[in-house]
Amino acid sequence: MPGLSLYMDTDETYMRRVLELAAGARGRTSPNPMVGCVVVRDGAVAGEARHEAAGLAHAEVKAIEAAGGDIRDATLYLNLEPCAHTGRTPPCADLLVERQPKRVVVAMEDPNPRVCGQGIRRLRDAGILVEVGLLEAEARQLNEVFVKYITTGLPFVAAKCGMTLDGKIATWSGDSKWVTGEASRAWVHRLRNELDAILAGSRTVMTDDPSLTTRLPEGGGRDPIRVLVDAEEYLDERHHVFHLDSDAPTWVVLPEGRSFKGAAVTIHAPPGPGGVDMIHVMRELGRREVTSVLVEGGGATLASVFEAGLVDKVMFFIAPKIAGGQDAVTAVEGKGVEFMRDAIPLERMTAQPVGEDILIEAYVKDAGAAPSPLLRRD
Repeated sequence: MPGLSLYMDTDETYMRRVLELAAGARGRTSPNPMVGCVVVRDGAVAGEARHEAAGLAHAEVKAIEAAGGDIRDATLYLNLEPCAHTGRTPPCADLLVERQPKRVVVAMEDPNPRVCGQGIRRLRDAGILVEVGLLEAEARQLNEVFVKYITTGLPFVAAKCGMTLDGKIATWSGDSKWVTGEASRAWVHRLRNELDAILAGSRTVMTDDPSLTTRLPEGGGRDPIRVLVDAEEYLDERHHVFHLDSDAPTWVVLPEGRSFKGAAVTIHAPPGPGGVDMIHVMRELGRREVTSVLVEGGGATLASVFEAGLVDKVMFFIAPKIAGGQDAVTAVEGKGVEFMRDAIPLERMTAQPVGEDILIEAYVKDAGAAPSPLLRRD
């Protein structure tokens, strides 16, 4: 019958648990995906686990150990196809072939070109029943960063800003403290805790002198790599970002032929709109295994990544304020489009209150559709 599901209600319940387990390692598995695994025997969970970090045991290995090792009469639930290549750890598909579970339920194929169905084929060739596609949309969104990175070689790019209702991120004098409320600023720190790098323009660093670190209310957290784009020689070594007690380094992007001794890493980029070629910058970040970037502005930097077609997701915090002023800084500067029909289309837009502000999230339509030669596998 059309629309008839092959899955039982309990299958979905266990797969949602898998997604919950995987999400518990958000921001910690890069450049690997987030993966959870649940082993079910005789209608009960016999073992479960998540992949915690690159180089550590995969979720399948840990869940099988938790289940006692013998899974011949069990069903395994996974949000991602078992790996079929040797990277930092051995292939999980080989382990499952050896242990011979009765059934394996997988949410989605691994988009990694070195896997992409091979793990599933190995299991089926070994006589294991494999079913694929349960909660695939949820699984794909969970690992949207990994999907973008592993198929294009480019980081997943989230464009974030805090602006007034009339679209200003600073007044005509350059003052921007604070556009949004405390709750929104706390939300941004959680974003920083989850993504690999934060990118800002040197003009923002010069005017605001931010630390660009992660400060969670409960403490802890992980600082992202700070990537500063300095096309116009605004930076100097007195800024806070060069004098931090942080495990994360500060990198600086410069035009070719320039140097800056305060940077932990210098990335040279050819000229491009707004100063430097941002596509080159993102390719270089991808080559260095930076899988996700939070672009925090200012307006010129946001414009440069939008104009380069690099943005995947938009996260704009809108404050209930009117700043006014034709010389005030807008969220996305640059030249802009001439005709409204050429405006960048967004989709899957949602809105939610964050304290006194409103967070608008949306995805750039058809973002990342063009492939890149910078494919890699771990």
